[in-house]
Amino acid sequence: MPIRTAVPPRVLTVAGSDSGGGAGIQADLKTMLALGVHGMSVLTAVTAQNSLGVQGAWELPVDAVRAQYRSVVDDIGVQAVKTGMLASAALVETVAELLAGTDAPVVVDPVGVSKHGDALLAAEALDSVRTKLLPVATVATPNLDEVAQLTGVRVTDESGMRRAAQEILGLGPRWVVIKGGHLPGEAVDLLTDGSAEHWLRAPRHDNRHTHGTGCTLASAIASGLALGMDVPTAVQGAKTYVTGAIEAGFPLGGGIGPVDHGWLTRTAV
Repeated sequence: MPIRTAVPPRVLTVAGSDSGGGAGIQADLKTMLALGVHGMSVLTAVTAQNSLGVQGAWELPVDAVRAQYRSVVDDIGVQAVKTGMLASAALVETVAELLAGTDAPVVVDPVGVSKHGDALLAAEALDSVRTKLLPVATVATPNLDEVAQLTGVRVTDESGMRRAAQEILGLGPRWVVIKGGHLPGEAVDLLTDGSAEHWLRAPRHDNRHTHGTGCTLASAIASGLALGMDVPTAVQGAKTYVTGAIEAGFPLGGGIGPVDHGWLTRTAV
């Protein structure tokens, strides 16, 4: 096998651990590997989680999160950062402060609940997400439930996605992807910076095994940005990758299985 001499772009995920391997840090690192970047991690919380739901969650101390972040960024450096589960107001504010001092694009997945409806963010942390975290985001990627949590806007159709985008942009990110996967019909997302609009459409695959889609999309976007893509190109590439991963999602356990992060390799064989 050839020996790699060039250093791949580096992407840091700041998120929680999913012991079932379908979402969280595990999904992020699998996505980054699949897309050709070097993934690194700052663990914010540990969950006991499987295909049926989240059985427990324990956040890490603020000092542990800060130390992990500084250890990676100060020595190795980063070309992009992705955030996921941050659990508490203290962690949200700590991570936002760290991101503000880092010269790299930031993709914020404002994780509020799991695929099974389990809370992954304390209610009192929502204001910190609005006022501290979203203002440092290059791209924010809320789904419709997270839009409702953050803004009170309930989206029931595509026209509502425009209003949701404006509300989220008003909180400070430069770009927003409103994920419309919970709407009926084809899977449609809206990417906008308030002026340019990009409607990203894909066929809806008849596959219930979709655990990890949000983490995967955000990590794929961060990977694209680290590779030098502009935001629309990175988001379109991420949409294509996630659509393939959903189509190839497979059953695990007795509930909702994960998307297949390795589908590109498997379909190429």
